[in-house]
Amino acid sequence: MPKPYPQEFRDDVVKVARNRPDGTTLEQIAKDFGIHPMTLSGWLKQAAIEDGERPGTTAAESAELREAKKRIRLLEQENEVLRRAAAYLGQANIPKMMYPLVRELAADGIPVTVSCRVLGLARAPFYRWLQTPITDAQLNEAYLANAIHDAHVDDPEFGYRFLADEVRRAPEHAAVSDRVVWRICRDHRWWSVFGKPKNRKAAKAGTPSHDDLVQREFTADAPNQLWLSDITEHRTREGKLYVCAIKDVFSNRIVGWAIDERMKARLVVAAIEMAAARRGDVAGCILHSDRGSQFRARKVHRTLTRHQMVGSMGQVGSAGDNAAMESFFALLQKNVLNRRSWATRNDLRVEIITWIERTYHRRRRQQRLGRLTPIEYETIMTPQTATAA
Repeated sequence: MPKPYPQEFRDDVVKVARNRPDGTTLEQIAKDFGIHPMTLSGWLKQAAIEDGERPGTTAAESAELREAKKRIRLLEQENEVLRRAAAYLGQANIPKMMYPLVRELAADGIPVTVSCRVLGLARAPFYRWLQTPITDAQLNEAYLANAIHDAHVDDPEFGYRFLADEVRRAPEHAAVSDRVVWRICRDHRWWSVFGKPKNRKAAKAGTPSHDDLVQREFTADAPNQLWLSDITEHRTREGKLYVCAIKDVFSNRIVGWAIDERMKARLVVAAIEMAAARRGDVAGCILHSDRGSQFRARKVHRTLTRHQMVGSMGQVGSAGDNAAMESFFALLQKNVLNRRSWATRNDLRVEIITWIERTYHRRRRQQRLGRLTPIEYETIMTPQTATAA
């Protein structure tokens, strides 16, 4: 089953279809964006329902119905947990340990999360109990902790070194080290009354930059090996509009983009998510960019890790380290941004995505690709993946 199109891609296609010039058919719009005409027709119908122009179930109503069904199923599960717990605790002459009950409920289809929440249990100890019994080392450490606690209660002014001296007087704890005693005291917060540590807020380390894995070698032997990304901005009468685009070096195709009125890290994340959704398996792909704060944000690092991608960054103040992406934005500047003044952000957004999908991908032939367009080049060089996205 093919992956669904990204929501931002669907919204952009609907905007283009609604603002199409006279004489342009929906079939031509669908062909330009590489989708089926019936798919575009369905998107337009759903958009009309969302705008209240025709009757039907909106996405919000569908989501609300799904949430209601989910809540009903959850309440039924919680009632079953309470019923089974009451019956279990009502039995006589058995140890009242709740973990076996949670295991029985899980076998009957009740999630462990639900059972632990209703019974007031933590999941981590349950899973530890389920997988591994108590070891001899844990039992010995528990005995040691009891001895340390007794010594601490007798002499609260003792630090961990004095407590270690006290517990080592017992033959079974003669070999214990000061470090082990310190760790147990730290975990249980058994501090000397004269030396209680102060709680200092630790500084949060910033995210590191990636190494330059490209070294200005903008070539790739196959799709999804090397992607380039950058952010550009342009002014409209409503304010600035920011564009983040991702280009596959193999065919120079723009595999993902994101457009927003604010230049935040979420702009880069949205572009990566669109590219990953349209291209499929992107594990091992290198994403090269400059060292802007948006590309160094933690959420961008997490997104790359989730898709098993590798980050790469050029040097500070060196535009040549990302020259191949700068050349694309130069084309966008000449062909769209500087052609005229723009009244609204929406007008500029529609024009940008139309130029990318219709002109740049399917009509603009490039000398590096053998006078082929990016779509034609991918179709010829990788026919089995040409229909992706």
